[in-house]
Amino acid sequence: MTDDELLRYSRHILLPEIDIAGQDAIRGARVLIIGIGGLGSPAALYLASAGIGTIVLADGDTVDLTNLQRQILHRTDSVGLAKVESGRRTICEINPTCNVIAIAERLEGEALTAQIALADVVLDCSDNFATRHAVNRACVAKRKPLVSGAAIRFDGQISVFDSRQTDAPCYECLFPEGENVEDVRCATMGVFAPITGIIGAMQAAEALKLIVGCGVPLTGRLELLDGTSMTWREIRIRRDPQCKVCAQ
Repeated sequence: MTDDELLRYSRHILLPEIDIAGQDAIRGARVLIIGIGGLGSPAALYLASAGIGTIVLADGDTVDLTNLQRQILHRTDSVGLAKVESGRRTICEINPTCNVIAIAERLEGEALTAQIALADVVLDCSDNFATRHAVNRACVAKRKPLVSGAAIRFDGQISVFDSRQTDAPCYECLFPEGENVEDVRCATMGVFAPITGIIGAMQAAEALKLIVGCGVPLTGRLELLDGTSMTWREIRIRRDPQCKVCAQ
């Protein structure tokens, strides 16, 4: 680690739970962020600032003026630009030592599985159940920890699904695919901007904890935020022995 890096990350290094060894682990990590919107924006900013060595941004959308109310990775002059390119530009301004790989498409099939196989941690910051289930299946297949977040209106939720643990549930255990669950999106339902910031920042925190190996991750716990009263509720999640994804 260079003198500049020691100075840049000194406040992390001062934490005995991280120290130089933990910061080295952060520097050597590769994180895949799927969805560079309201959740992916703060997550990417904190991970880049923390010194993640390689951040892979995957999103097929372009920046729209309506995004700027909450998607803090993007700027007014980024409107019309691919979100991953806008994100890469901002991250490189914050931390030029971070290697940013921009994938301007919605990852699916073999391409999704290949990127997840390369990652140390996956952040699902998408806004639809089809993507969430596809990401979950690939993470289980490749035994990669998944940090899943969601936000709509004044509500947020976050959990960690770590298939490296034999008794840990997966996303399918919590939300079985095929059930009558309707996608709700910010474009039609609205979202209170700071809620995406809170959940996205927490996703970054959980990813860093998993990389360093410190603290207690949210594996098997779903945290639900009511932003109108700023209160949290925790639900314990158990692995479904009949799960069609992780019980195979």
